[in-house]
Amino acid sequence: MIPAGKPSNPQSNLMNRVVGAAEAALADHSYVSLIDVLCGMGLLSPNAAAAWRKGRIEFLEPEIQGSGEKISSSIEMFWRWAIEKGLKPSETDYVRRAPTGTVTLRFTRSGDPDLEKIFRIHFISAGLSEQKQKRIQEKLQQAPELVVLQVLSDAKCSECGAEVGRDSFLLMEAGQPLCLACARLDDLEFLPSGDAALTRRSAKHSQRMAVVVRFSRSRKRNERQGILVETSALEKAERECADDAEERAAVRARDAELRREEYRVLAAQMAQQIRSLFPGCPPPEAARIAEHTARRGSGRIGRTKAGRGLEEQALTLAVAAAIRHDHTNYDELLASGLDREGARRKVGERVEEILSKWRR
Repeated sequence: MIPAGKPSNPQSNLMNRVVGAAEAALADHSYVSLIDVLCGMGLLSPNAAAAWRKGRIEFLEPEIQGSGEKISSSIEMFWRWAIEKGLKPSETDYVRRAPTGTVTLRFTRSGDPDLEKIFRIHFISAGLSEQKQKRIQEKLQQAPELVVLQVLSDAKCSECGAEVGRDSFLLMEAGQPLCLACARLDDLEFLPSGDAALTRRSAKHSQRMAVVVRFSRSRKRNERQGILVETSALEKAERECADDAEERAAVRARDAELRREEYRVLAAQMAQQIRSLFPGCPPPEAARIAEHTARRGSGRIGRTKAGRGLEEQALTLAVAAAIRHDHTNYDELLASGLDREGARRKVGERVEEILSKWRR
């Protein structure tokens, strides 16, 4: 059922916005929902949608911008587009994890069944196999992880009034802070990040779990600190990790050796390709550039797909970067306070001069 109140002559630019947002979402993840379209059109903030999924906003409807007529027209246009495109409708509840279990989210204050259903419908690409369609439906039915905040400053529980000190944990429920006791999570044990196997196994064995995050002021984002799990699950995971510690250590050693061999082969191939592109580059310098560029975790262009594919442009950029650092005063300019763009302009002529020399 489509809500009443649609305009008799919807504007073509609105239709273009609806279709553009729907097409983009469908291309990105092979299904599209009304929430995808509203976010793509700018009528709904993705941050508001994320906060609603986590239970910090009770209803999504008040967060949607625009007149009732515009929203109603957008909904009608979206449904018409989906039907004409032959997409497969699938009704899926939006749910979130709560201390008491899984909670079904509501879109509207009124709880009107027809409107609620419109928001729940996901349109899935009919060209996908039944197995892929099933996987998408299973993914949509999964609730986001329960997230607990490690606070940066003192706070107060909105339910019991207890003080929550710095570095303690609290849960945001419908926009209100709850201490772990009121959130019914105080029986869980904190497992810091660092041991991937222990974390993975603890989460697997724990019936209840929450992810702990802390806001980084420097990076302006929440960063994962660990998880809260049941004590029995943690103890079971610790026993499992102790039982196969030697086996996992052997696997890690074998994988490390494979990575080192991969690095040696890639570095040799890069050095050969650099000498082919730049015959005038001294062989020791070509080898050094290749070793630095191929190093795992370096973040340099050699670790990109183009670099590993030995593409000319990627390796030319790698050689230019090496020249910039090793044959100019680029680093000194940065140390003096000049920004990277300005420093690159100042040394650009010298870099091109050496590149030309090495090409001969």
